[in-house]
Amino acid sequence: MQIKRFRIALGKIYRFIYHTMSAKPLTISIGTDHAGFPLKAPIIAFLKQRGHTVIDFGCDSDEPCDYPDFIRPAAEAVASGQADCGIVLGGSGNGEAMVANKVKGVRCGLCWDEWSANATKTHNKANCISIGARPVPEVLALKIVGIWLDADFEGGRHEGRVTKIEG
Repeated sequence: MQIKRFRIALGKIYRFIYHTMSAKPLTISIGTDHAGFPLKAPIIAFLKQRGHTVIDFGCDSDEPCDYPDFIRPAAEAVASGQADCGIVLGGSGNGEAMVANKVKGVRCGLCWDEWSANATKTHNKANCISIGARPVPEVLALKIVGIWLDADFEGGRHEGRVTKIEG
């Protein structure tokens, strides 16, 4: 009975990883504060497992720090083209999204579940996402990252809105 449960669980993990594989390897910037730090290593490992390159802008511990010091460079890497996209992490993710969105050319969406991860890319063409480590557990954070990376911008009725955001 336990072997059967193990095979079922292993199958679910395989399907999750297989169905959340981006088509091409990307360079992804990541920045966090002390509250988001616990999610950083699992997300980096997940991204590398999928063949992506990660540029880590810190922070490197759970010692209190100021998130703009780490979030802005991660967002600037996206805006400059050094990174294809970015992930910023914090306690709630709100302040981090605000900092990232101050960088011209960055469209950072706050993601808290699978739906928001998909919508921020399909509707808003987000090139950066923010995740709050306090409300979002690690397993869900990894799902959010995978869904967001694999989603495609729908264009159409959303194109004009993204143009207005950029204006």
